[in-house]
Amino acid sequence: MVVDDAPSRAVLGLAWSGAARFAEMLADEGELRGLIGPREVPRLWSRHVVNSAAVARFLPATGSLADVGSGAGLPGVVLALMRPDLDVHLIEPMERRIAWLAEVVEELDLDNVTLHQVRAEELHGRLRVSAVTARAVAALGKLARLTLPLVERGGVLLAQKGRRAQEELAEAAPVLRKLGAKSFSVHDVDLLGDGESTKVVEVRK
Repeated sequence: MVVDDAPSRAVLGLAWSGAARFAEMLADEGELRGLIGPREVPRLWSRHVVNSAAVARFLPATGSLADVGSGAGLPGVVLALMRPDLDVHLIEPMERRIAWLAEVVEELDLDNVTLHQVRAEELHGRLRVSAVTARAVAALGKLARLTLPLVERGGVLLAQKGRRAQEELAEAAPVLRKLGAKSFSVHDVDLLGDGESTKVVEVRK
């Protein structure tokens, strides 16, 4: 399931071994604990774990990161491994998922991670970060309402989206502007050089 190859090592760098251990934990327990579907196990490494690194190049040089709707820990755990210099907040309302994330944080010795068992909107006015990430949480307009209040001025929202990313962005543009977005765009990121690109919506505040 974990593929030890040059492309994934190039993407993950020093975080590769931690990401591999995380993938093993997900493969062993993810389906049983309702974190991933049975069809996702064979493609867990490339489609989910390595793919979580798609937003890494857009993260700020310093500061803090909140992963909203962190769930199984994608992309938040992978990004915490890649960027030990960032203060990473994993935001997840479900108790069983927070319990899982706590186990992962302990196993991987992630001392830069703080867990929050709340909905994102409960942190409005209480938490401000340099960047927010989200993967498969909600349509972009709704996601912006949940996440942009957490982003400090000059910060960024990074959302991993599917094929309709450009259409979603066009539909959400009025909401984004109302919430203080200064610029927004869609990036096609081909991490492994295999032609399988991931769409990252970048919203700058």
